[in-house]
Amino acid sequence: MPPAPYAYRQLDDPAQEARAQGLMETLRCLKCQSQSIADSDAPMAGDMRHQVRTRIAAGEDPEVIRQWMMERYGDYVSYAPQVSRTTWPLFAGPVILLAIAALLLWRRFGRRR
Repeated sequence: MPPAPYAYRQLDDPAQEARAQGLMETLRCLKCQSQSIADSDAPMAGDMRHQVRTRIAAGEDPEVIRQWMMERYGDYVSYAPQVSRTTWPLFAGPVILLAIAALLLWRRFGRRR
């Protein structure tokens, strides 16, 4: 199948293209995983770019498009994950580890005084 029309073609309106580009740089390519959809050459990233550009051209807000992408592809698609039922351990884990480390250091060095 040929690539989607807006996979490799920019929008005619520079302001809309700038909004689309800004959003595409914050969405992860699901195939490459280390590149944004703006940088990836994977066909899936091209389809995602097409979706973003089509929705921006239709007047949708970039944050609404991000939410739609996250609902469709999961939280992993966003480089800026939000705290939710499934992602809270990612945010709480480092805080808990720091608290445990501080407690262990305090117990080890606090007793010597």
